[in-house]
Amino acid sequence: MYKNTSISIISIILGIIIIAFPLCGVIAAADILGLSVLLLSIFMLGNGLSEVDYNQTRGTINIIFGIIMLIISLGLIFNPSVFAFLTALTIYMAGIFLIIIGLIIIVGNRDNKYGFWIGIMGILLGVLYIIIGTYIKNPIILGSLIGIWLLLTGILNLLR
Repeated sequence: MYKNTSISIISIILGIIIIAFPLCGVIAAADILGLSVLLLSIFMLGNGLSEVDYNQTRGTINIIFGIIMLIISLGLIFNPSVFAFLTALTIYMAGIFLIIIGLIIIVGNRDNKYGFWIGIMGILLGVLYIIIGTYIKNPIILGSLIGIWLLLTGILNLLR
């Protein structure tokens, strides 16, 4: 119970941080996307660690994706050449990560009455992220989408 509440509160805080940072408008696009993916990876790692006790497969998948996302985000934040190399792919990667997270939540979150809707929301925001990223390419909007998903996920997890 305390793990889920803690993860929900962390999710809400990370969502607020992600929403707040793009509004500052000072951070470069690579840093905004890197920070968004970094905070999403922290959520995935925390969620995976808390779920290992209940569902080892889902927890392990979350941890693996969290580590992959952590490596990618640190590369985006600290190495500008990674951003140059992955510019087109970063938009799609974050959207794909949201879709994957949504699918993982739908498949394995049977104990939360809002689990299905959290998963659907992740999938829809992932698709929206890819569409907006393809046509608008505004890192402020893209970072905010991840923040909104984290914020809503935290709130719905607290309501369970």
